[in-house]
Amino acid sequence: MTVKRKAATKKLKSGAQIKPKKAATKKKPAAKKIPAKKSADKKASKKADLKTKPTAQRVLAFIEGLDNETRKKDAKTLLAMMRKVTGEKAKMWGPSIIGFGEYHYKYESGREGDMLAVGFSPRKANMAIYVLGSLGEDEPLLKKLGPYKNGKSCLYVTSLDKVDLAVLEKIVAKSYKATKAKWG
Repeated sequence: MTVKRKAATKKLKSGAQIKPKKAATKKKPAAKKIPAKKSADKKASKKADLKTKPTAQRVLAFIEGLDNETRKKDAKTLLAMMRKVTGEKAKMWGPSIIGFGEYHYKYESGREGDMLAVGFSPRKANMAIYVLGSLGEDEPLLKKLGPYKNGKSCLYVTSLDKVDLAVLEKIVAKSYKATKAKWG
């Protein structure tokens, strides 16, 4: 059985020409481009472009701008504690981290940069305290601290009222000293 189809007809403007349709062809998939490897020399000489770097933002203005009163009170407590322990002036790192002291690191891979020695960041859910980078999560003082969670380089505390501030001060001092001893 043969079926005949009528060709669709369109009204054309005067002078318009009908262009024949191109035959469908299968396209070959594009070859994946493999990025060229950077030479080790270029990698080693380049400083990593970090997001966490010192800014000109004022520390007290940042703290006063916090909405959460508990975070604001805790930030002022940590500001005084870390200033006392480190003897360093507080400095904003990025938009929300308050740091004390800094050091320059350079890894065997060639990656290098500057980082705060100790610090904290008042976040909505908790206070992030950057002290574990040189100590590690098996630090014996952590058992005496009170309730906390930890990441690779920081402690997460919901409120300073729930932890032992004397123990936290010892952790900050130990971390600062260890960081300075390791990185200068």
